[in-house]
Amino acid sequence: MSQITNVLLSNVFFSNVLLASFDKSFQLYQDLVATLDEATLNQKLPNLPSNTIGLQLWCVVGARESYSKAIKANQWSGFSCSLNKPHNKKDVLVALHSSEDVVKEVLGDIRMYSETQYQLIVTLLEHECQHHGQLIRYLYGLKLEIPESWKVKYALS
Repeated sequence: MSQITNVLLSNVFFSNVLLASFDKSFQLYQDLVATLDEATLNQKLPNLPSNTIGLQLWCVVGARESYSKAIKANQWSGFSCSLNKPHNKKDVLVALHSSEDVVKEVLGDIRMYSETQYQLIVTLLEHECQHHGQLIRYLYGLKLEIPESWKVKYALS
């Protein structure tokens, strides 16, 4: 095999691994929001500095949208978020779905990632996981139902 073929196969493998990891993360967020009501989206952790669960999800959506733009541009392009009502369950679900689509589209459109794009992609995936951890604290701290998929993924009880 030529070096170019090896690079292309490596890139395809990496893309498939990334897409599978993002798909798992996307599903976890969908499962979480399915268990929440609008009042819960407005909740903060008691007696601790925190924002609301809805604002945690706003950050997830904004990161997906912003990093997708950056990956496409091959450079950081600034943060923005289309989710204007992070305490409205329907709006949160729509924004999560549309931001999933944006990430999948960008990752599917690039044939050869640059080093910058690799770094941006990994940083976005790290961001997804960091918010999983933060939201687990909300689930425990607010004594909320833990979705089964979260229990399995993170060995929660």
